[in-house]
Amino acid sequence: MARVFLVGAGPGAPGLMTVRAAEVLAVADLVVYDQLVPRRLLDFANPSAERVCVRDLPGVHPDKYPHIYLRLIEAAKAGKCVVRLKGGDPLIFGRGGEEAEALRAAGVHYEIVPGVTAALAAAAYLDIPLTHRGHTSAVAFITGHELPQKPGNKLDWAALAKFPGTLAIYMGIARLPVIVSELLKFGKDPDTPCAIVERASLGEMRSVSSRLEDLETARRSAGLEAPGLILVGEAIGHRLPKSWFENKPLFGRRVLVTRPKAQSEGIVRKLEELGAVPHVLPTMTIRDVSDFAPLDSALDQVRDGEWDWLVFTSVNGVHHFFARLFARGRDVRDLGDVKLAAIGAKTAQALKQYHLNADVVPGEFSSEGLVEALKDRVRGQRVLLARANRGRELLNVALAEVATVLQVSVYEQHDGVDTSGDVFAALRRGEIEFVLLSSSNIARGLLKHFDETLKGRVERGEVKLIAISPETAKAVEECGYSVYGVATEFTSEGLVDAAVKATV
Repeated sequence: MARVFLVGAGPGAPGLMTVRAAEVLAVADLVVYDQLVPRRLLDFANPSAERVCVRDLPGVHPDKYPHIYLRLIEAAKAGKCVVRLKGGDPLIFGRGGEEAEALRAAGVHYEIVPGVTAALAAAAYLDIPLTHRGHTSAVAFITGHELPQKPGNKLDWAALAKFPGTLAIYMGIARLPVIVSELLKFGKDPDTPCAIVERASLGEMRSVSSRLEDLETARRSAGLEAPGLILVGEAIGHRLPKSWFENKPLFGRRVLVTRPKAQSEGIVRKLEELGAVPHVLPTMTIRDVSDFAPLDSALDQVRDGEWDWLVFTSVNGVHHFFARLFARGRDVRDLGDVKLAAIGAKTAQALKQYHLNADVVPGEFSSEGLVEALKDRVRGQRVLLARANRGRELLNVALAEVATVLQVSVYEQHDGVDTSGDVFAALRRGEIEFVLLSSSNIARGLLKHFDETLKGRVERGEVKLIAISPETAKAVEECGYSVYGVATEFTSEGLVDAAVKATV
């Protein structure tokens, strides 16, 4: 059985990582990853896995490699499941073959998991055919940075200049003038179409096209730097002015997600699908209640049929309610014939995970909408509100006018913004354009950390605050800030749509 997995992470976009790569990451005890692997891909790793960047191992490149081999071998022999995560494909300029040799010599079983290599991603995301029936039927993968002491033949630039197809040159930006000179010297047409792309498949993707003779000048003008991929060949001339990916509505836009990290995956994926560059800066953490006694008492009352309605105001409320119910050795039969209300579609969907259907979901996903939907139904009845330890009192106050109401905290929200990290620093520098605020508490929790620099950026429209609802927008304004956009549907999808509309 394999103990080490040499895994190709692909070019960077999470959706381009293979299913097998995600499977082995999910069970890894140790992940040893390359410096250029996006941290976002580590979200797929086992939360308890040790994570080691090769940058932090001893030695200076290429002296690090014996230390990498040793770390993999020692961990495998200690019984750990080890993932060696490498950008692109491990066997295309990824030293995967050398690592496999070291593992074989040490008697360690391994598996190689292929990945989407940079040339394929660059071609796909730039809408450039690497092969074209009318122009070329071959592709060559070439390193632009050979090992100086490599024995045997070096690259045959004379042969490459005559190669009847597309040249995909990896790690060649630093030697681009030499590469261009060699190809021209051996007869490559100066007008040959070329392209350079960096960070292919990600919202940060940048590229430039030119004829071969002008490629270095074009690169400098575009400000492209290593690492990048160089494409040379007649097929490159079929590139469109804008690719399908560059036409995405949020392509290249930097967007801040402020939800708790455990709940940010869905909105981050949606942003990535739209071409955005998501950043995550949780403004609060979600925890179990510090005192379970009131919740346990309420659960007993539900079991005993003392409540007619059970009302949930968030997805978190649903999951924490049932987590406590199950932790006490009970199950959904305790709910009997109690009726269920959910503040919105997402909360209703969370109930479906427990095979329960909400009896009431308002058309407007807000406390006001829930009051309107419930007030006549619950008149004279007993209503249990399962909610956070803090939040608006509207639902409690309004329903208490017509019914017997008890609020019980099923989870707690705690403020916590990392103002010393890279994400907040990028926000202060104006490198993040949109800030998505998904609740009033989140808005207040973030904005209280804004200084005069950030306040100025908001006032000038450099940082745009997008609110999930009018109530959240009101909280933003009460903090002294202007709202740039407000969702018309009070969901994560609506919040992203509001950001898209704000770009028009």
